[in-house]
Amino acid sequence: MFGAFESSRSEDRKRELAEQICLALRTHTTIEEEIFYPAFLEATGDTEIHHEAEIEHAGAKHLIDEIESNGSEDDHFDARISVLKEMIRHHVKEEEQRGGMFSEARSSDMDLRALGQRLKERKLELMGESAEDSMQRGDWRMSPESRSRGTSRELRTRSS
Repeated sequence: MFGAFESSRSEDRKRELAEQICLALRTHTTIEEEIFYPAFLEATGDTEIHHEAEIEHAGAKHLIDEIESNGSEDDHFDARISVLKEMIRHHVKEEEQRGGMFSEARSSDMDLRALGQRLKERKLELMGESAEDSMQRGDWRMSPESRSRGTSRELRTRSS
């Protein structure tokens, strides 16, 4: 979605894409904070990675609030989306790198399949959809690699 935003010349389309980006990221941060981060902290005890991820989420949510409250008429609208993209790219890179949150989660005793299912169900709930509606449309399919890691890759793929 970020790529489509950057290449769009239509202000209406940019506004629509920004709304989708913000909704996707709000949903993603919510499910990670409610489900994945507590499970990660309990399983690994790694407060350093956990706290850094929480701070990164707080920064992203603050920027999302600014985007939503200022709207597309704001002189800084495009710049805010660009900075948000870079923040998310950095956050995902840190989560996925060797020694990052997902690497540690895979090395722990976390039940990643069950956790992935809980994340998916909560995501659908937040998006206002039933799992049946989602499956009928063919949405929310995740590769086996993504399933074992949660939803970050899915968000990155859908948001890029």
